[in-house]
Amino acid sequence: MPSLPLRRMVLTAAAGAVLLSSAWIGPSRAAEDAVVIPAPTADLPAADGTQTAVLAGGCFWGVQGVYQHTKGVLNAVSGYAGGAKETANYSASGTGATGHAESVQVTYDPKVISYGKLLQIYFSVVHDPTQLNRQGPDSGTQYRSTIFVQNDAQKKIAEAYIAQLNTAKTFKKPIATTVESGKPFFVGEEYHQDYLTLHPNQPYIVYNDAPKIEALKKIFADNYRDKPVLVRDAKATN
Repeated sequence: MPSLPLRRMVLTAAAGAVLLSSAWIGPSRAAEDAVVIPAPTADLPAADGTQTAVLAGGCFWGVQGVYQHTKGVLNAVSGYAGGAKETANYSASGTGATGHAESVQVTYDPKVISYGKLLQIYFSVVHDPTQLNRQGPDSGTQYRSTIFVQNDAQKKIAEAYIAQLNTAKTFKKPIATTVESGKPFFVGEEYHQDYLTLHPNQPYIVYNDAPKIEALKKIFADNYRDKPVLVRDAKATN
């Protein structure tokens, strides 16, 4: 695997140090705690065929991992959205100056899981939606909380759900998540795909991302699948 930028390596080392120092006081916890939230009052209807959702909420390793363990998801691919094709890569986006956010394109069966349910999982266990440009140890616009809507129907549902949660004061602070339209998704590097599954013992994954999978299993038991759907498996069947 190509070496990661120095900053991610430092964060991984720091996470490892935290795990070692906390070994005697109990299990590690995620950088963002999961929150039990109400389902959206408005949702898209079930339809034939497949649909896609593009979501950004911090490092794409954890976002991808959560949706790979979600029933009804057919594929979840890490990549970039928000900027130009020429800068849709890890090195350039890592500067925070490209407009890109680390994102995950979720292909799903709307007869098994709805767009609204994907958003409920997104706001509940994927990340802390009250932080705009920071998640856990990662900061910068490339880690922003953004829903890249694919059409007007998704935009309506996403904005309505944010308003619903804010009105109910579900979180201690207002939701900072932005909704962006007309921003294409670009597939990320191969070494970023299936990262959580392929590197389960990496300290960064153990500390920041693995707890999200456990939260998904606990809070959304009916939507959880133990065996993840992987990008490499999707490629093998195409």
